[in-house]
Amino acid sequence: GNMTQEATMAFVTVIVLLSVVEYLYFGMAVGRSRAAHEVEAPAVTGDAIFERFFRAHQNTLEQLVIFIPAMYAAGYYASGLLAVALGVVFLIARALYFRGYVADPQRRGVGMILTVVVNVLLLLCGLVGAVHYALAG
Repeated sequence: GNMTQEATMAFVTVIVLLSVVEYLYFGMAVGRSRAAHEVEAPAVTGDAIFERFFRAHQNTLEQLVIFIPAMYAAGYYASGLLAVALGVVFLIARALYFRGYVADPQRRGVGMILTVVVNVLLLLCGLVGAVHYALAG
């Protein structure tokens, strides 16, 4: 049978919280890199490898600002199953982006493209779904 809206949104919430766990993990990697490359706070420059960790973490925050509200909107007003599937792609995309960027900034492309595609799809689904819901009364 069909999952209830509450159950569907619980799955959406699990994905969102996993994205935050992933972000925390990236933050710990930045801290380890800061120590390993002796970049003293508050400096965020001075070592090329540290800067890669720092930028990959910062970019993930920039993407989460879009992902989190779009994920909830798409999950609630469009399709929970689609939102969860896209959310899983987001988690993988960010891992690919982070790993690629740290290895070689030129290798961040696939992770970035996947992230942008997921965020745009979630935004459109959430926006169209919410507008439809609002107008349908």
